[in-house]
Amino acid sequence: MTGMTIGELARASGVNAKLIRYYESIGLIPEPERNDGNYRVYRSTAIHQLTFIKRSRSLGFSLPEIEKLLGLWQDKQRPSAEVKALALNHVQALEARIAEMRAMADTLLSLASHCHGDERPECPILEDLAKGEKPCRSCKQA
Repeated sequence: MTGMTIGELARASGVNAKLIRYYESIGLIPEPERNDGNYRVYRSTAIHQLTFIKRSRSLGFSLPEIEKLLGLWQDKQRPSAEVKALALNHVQALEARIAEMRAMADTLLSLASHCHGDERPECPILEDLAKGEKPCRSCKQA
């Protein structure tokens, strides 16, 4: 039986062996055949699957989304509209997260602007964190 070891696959795909085993355990990639010594033996197609997964993760797709994308990628009869819809839904989720992060940054900038940053112990940043609430409207920057 010819093929690659998990170490060779890790080097070729840029995905570490521990993550490859994890992807196998959750069914994201199929478990490989095993040789007489019970070692995993991977086919070259595993490189393409892992490269696809790695690129999808770098774009922020979740594992369930990647599972759908893999299925669509492997289905040569699939409508591209389904792929586009999945991508655009992901863009909307990313934009919502960006807006949330922008709001967090704005809040912290506002709090920092009210902090003297000197030797005095008073600090509106710590006071706000202790309250566990959103800052008052007068503390927000436009």
